[in-house]
Amino acid sequence: MEEFGAVVVSIDYRLAPEANGSTLVDDCYLGLQWIAAHADELGIDPARIIVAGTSAGGGLTAGITLMARDHHGPAIAAQILICPMLDHRGITVSSRQYAGEPGIWTREKNEFAWQSVLGGRTDPSPYISPALADDLSGLPATYIDAGTAEVFRDEDVDYATRIWSAGGQADLHIWSGAFHGSDAVFPQAGLSTEARRTRTAWLKRTLGRAQSLSPAAWSSASATSSD
Repeated sequence: MEEFGAVVVSIDYRLAPEANGSTLVDDCYLGLQWIAAHADELGIDPARIIVAGTSAGGGLTAGITLMARDHHGPAIAAQILICPMLDHRGITVSSRQYAGEPGIWTREKNEFAWQSVLGGRTDPSPYISPALADDLSGLPATYIDAGTAEVFRDEDVDYATRIWSAGGQADLHIWSGAFHGSDAVFPQAGLSTEARRTRTAWLKRTLGRAQSLSPAAWSSASATSSD
């Protein structure tokens, strides 16, 4: 984030299965509150806090954004959800399409991950499983991307669609041929570099001209759901 002069803060939240239920998202929300409360000493603008996460971290990012909206703060300028894990129900076409297939993240691995997070709960809150949220209005500018060849494809498309339906702003990119985490596994591939370039361009548009900005905070809940 040197290009934007940003302060990057990574939240060291407790992990499933040792921690489950709302513990993970609560930890991330406490981290967000700490960032906002210590904005002066961190040298950031509290009005320009951006939250971002990948895979399971993308789901936590969506969760704390909903919490911040519902609890009236801290203010979040934008959220970036990279192949986010948003729905524990596994009811989409893509969640069934990639069952039993070899790969980084299959339906079976996803079911195990959700079992670990839920700890036996059958009715999690939307902060844990953001796709359950009835109302997606009032969210900050949102960037969502995923690949066509992954379990999370359809739940991510649905989340963006519901943000639009609620009158919000969301940029959605579904990369043809990409699989879960492919830009991290093959960072030099043309598709991977294009995906990163597109995210960066969106961030620049969202923040405005980087040269004229005071330092922003980049709060990252980037836990990748992979082996």
